Amino acid sequence: MATFVLIHGMWHGGWCWRKVTPLLSAAGHEVHTVTLTGAGERAHLHYPDIDMNTHIQDVVGVLEYEDLNNVILVGHSLSGFMTRAVAERVPERVAHIISLDGRIPDNGHPFKTMWPDIWADLCQRAQANGDEVWSFPDSERTFGVTGADLEWMMSKLTPHPLKTWDTPLSFINPAAHSIPRAFIHCTEGVSPENLANEEQDCVQKGWQYRQLLTGHDAMITAPKELTDLLLEFV
Repeated sequence: MATFVLIHGMWHGGWCWRKVTPLLSAAGHEVHTVTLTGAGERAHLHYPDIDMNTHIQDVVGVLEYEDLNNVILVGHSLSGFMTRAVAERVPERVAHIISLDGRIPDNGHPFKTMWPDIWADLCQRAQANGDEVWSFPDSERTFGVTGADLEWMMSKLTPHPLKTWDTPLSFINPAAHSIPRAFIHCTEGVSPENLANEEQDCVQKGWQYRQLLTGHDAMITAPKELTDLLLEFV
């Protein structure tokens, strides 16, 4: 039996794994979903100083207080960027790191350096909404979700603290460096050139590379296919 810890991305909450959790459990594995401070059912924790260090500690806290070891740590999107930083804190508890359509972090840099155009847009939208440190969900970003699933998803999205984009991450723990890492690339609408570049970047940085032909929110749009990929790392 393996232990999966699933971490949601921006604007989402632990609820977004609802289709994946029972599939992993049915395969005989233990599953924990984390809702980060300020998101989902924790949206009432709406204070200005939440950054990525806060969210890293959220996950570390679950690992420590639930006494979890040999964990397969799965982070979606922005949290995929964060997974290696969690392992940096508690490498003895993590067996595998998986980034689901996130970004491969560079040592010493924050997430905003990976997508400067999106960062600028998020900041502009936050200012327009009258709260410069919180990014409100954008109805135009559907993440490949359609129909009833889209309606359900949109009803659950919550604002996300922008300081998480502005927190530099450092990787200096040799114990964490040896933990196996994998990147699952959601490829719907991605050009062949970008696919090749992403795979090359992963390989050069020591990450295994997998593809999933679906939109960004694979846990909603392709839960069975995503689960099958995750089970490869057990």
